Amino acid sequence: MTDFLVIGESVADIVRTPGQDDLTHPGGSPANVALGLARLDRAATLLTQLGPDPAGKLITDHLTAGGVRLLTDGQPRTPTAVVTLDQHGSARYSFDIEWTVQDRRLPLVPGHVHFGSIAAVREPGASAVLAMVARLRERATVSYDPNVRAQLMGEHAEAVTRVERCVALSDLAKASDEDLAWLYPDDSPEAAAAHWLTLGPAAVLVTRGALGATGFTRTATATTPAARAVVADTVGAGDSFTSAALDALDARNLLGAPARPALARIAPDTLAAVLRHAARAAAVTVSRPGATPPTTDELAATP
Repeated sequence: MTDFLVIGESVADIVRTPGQDDLTHPGGSPANVALGLARLDRAATLLTQLGPDPAGKLITDHLTAGGVRLLTDGQPRTPTAVVTLDQHGSARYSFDIEWTVQDRRLPLVPGHVHFGSIAAVREPGASAVLAMVARLRERATVSYDPNVRAQLMGEHAEAVTRVERCVALSDLAKASDEDLAWLYPDDSPEAAAAHWLTLGPAAVLVTRGALGATGFTRTATATTPAARAVVADTVGAGDSFTSAALDALDARNLLGAPARPALARIAPDTLAAVLRHAARAAAVTVSRPGATPPTTDELAATP
C-alpha cells in the first residue's frame, strides 16, 4: 500500500447560511484530501500549520480521529475562512490565512505526494512546498490541485506562472472548470487541459459540478456523469473527488515512482473507472454538511 503525503493548509471553515447560526467545520483543501484518503483506509500524512487555539484543536481532533498523521509547523493562529452558502448550497469564501511553512526533511518516504491550493501559491511558504515536492518526486508520483481562491492568488499572470510550475511537477493534475476559467478565461476547459498535458502530467482531471467530470491524457479522453445526490452543500466535494481518484489509482498499482510509466499509459476504460469512483465519493460529500468525505464502507454502499 502506498504511503501518501499531503502538503498544505488546514483552515477552520466558518459556514454562514442565511437565517441560520454560523457553524465552524474543519477544512482546507489539502487537509480535506488527507482526511479523504485516511477514511478510505490509505496511510495519509499531512504536513500543515495550525495555531494553539480552539480552531487548531478542532482541526487536530478531526483529522487525527479520521486516521490522519499530522506533521505541523506552529502558527500564531489557525487560518480561517468564512464560507457563505446561497440557497442552492454553493459556497463563496473569504479568508484570513498566512502560509509560512519551511522546507524540511521528513520522517517518511512517501510513495505519492499531493499538494496544492493556497499552500502552492502563497509566499513565503509556497517556495518551500515546491522545493520539497521537487525533491520527493524522485521516489514518488505527484498530484496537484490549484483549488483557485481568486482573492489569494495575487496578480493574474504571476498566479498562472506559479500554477503552471506546480503542474509541471505533477503526474496527475486536477482542477474544476471554474478553476480553469479563472486561470484561462479565453480558453475552454478542454483547451486548458490540453495545455497542461504539454507541461508534463500523464493525466488531467476536470470536474464540472453537476455535469460530471472528464479525464484527459495525451491520447484519450474519458467522461463520467455526476453521481446522483441530494445536495446539502458543496464544501469539500472536489477534495473528496481527488482523494477517491488517488484511492482508485493506488488500487490499480498506478502510483509511486516505479509506476510512473504505467500511469503514463493509463487506458481510457481505467481512467473512466477512476472518474466514476471519484464522482461517487463527491456525491456522498455533498449530501451532508461540511467537508466530510466517505469511508470505504460508505463508498461501497453508494450506487
